[in-house]
Amino acid sequence: MARVLVVEDDQFVRSALIRHLADASHTVRSVGTALEALREVAHFSFDVVILDLGLPDLDGSEALKMLRGITDVPVIIATARDDETEIVRLLNDGADDYLTKPFSVEHLSARMAAVLRRARTAVGEAPPSTVIRVGGLAIDPLRREAELDGARLDLTRREFDLLAFLAGRPGVVVPRKELLAEVWQQSYGDDQTIDVHLSWLRRKLGETAARPRYLHTLRGVGVKLEPPRAEQPMTGSPGAEPPL
Repeated sequence: MARVLVVEDDQFVRSALIRHLADASHTVRSVGTALEALREVAHFSFDVVILDLGLPDLDGSEALKMLRGITDVPVIIATARDDETEIVRLLNDGADDYLTKPFSVEHLSARMAAVLRRARTAVGEAPPSTVIRVGGLAIDPLRREAELDGARLDLTRREFDLLAFLAGRPGVVVPRKELLAEVWQQSYGDDQTIDVHLSWLRRKLGETAARPRYLHTLRGVGVKLEPPRAEQPMTGSPGAEPPL
């Protein structure tokens, strides 16, 4: 069964979708605004997003572009708009499918099954990949999976890309400009974008900027990823200064 995010501000439609999806044994989370949707996909992993366009804080077409900036999760647009030009534009902007309201639950189920089938087939067709290992981290770039000490990490698209890029260069300080170019595909940008994603990634790795284990920031230079340093045992008599 799938993990589904419903983004719908109409409470009646939202409740009906949640009830139907839950009855079909899917795990459902729901929000009513675009900003809430962005927060959800930044912190949780979903198999599919059902996105309404008429949201109160931001038009769904803009929300779609922002979602595509942080995740490659399949998105099904569900809206009353039926203009063909707009449908084509949304599909070109990254939507995986489009449903015009009103639609039946059977129609939604069929579209979801098709989208999920395509996504899973694409993963299944990927060739075997070389797993990158740095300390307790194991990162599979093709399957887009990462583990820390054997436990699966629930990462967003950008978090995974950032982690994989740094892990492929263990111990190397990577300039922020290079991170923007390689991970975000931007020639320029705000350093805060990198800082926010580093903060989210550190949280999932069980560390902080003040007490780093894997991710180390060199102020004014860049970022590097390296295995945690083993703690050095104390030697000498009690009360003595530790050796240099």
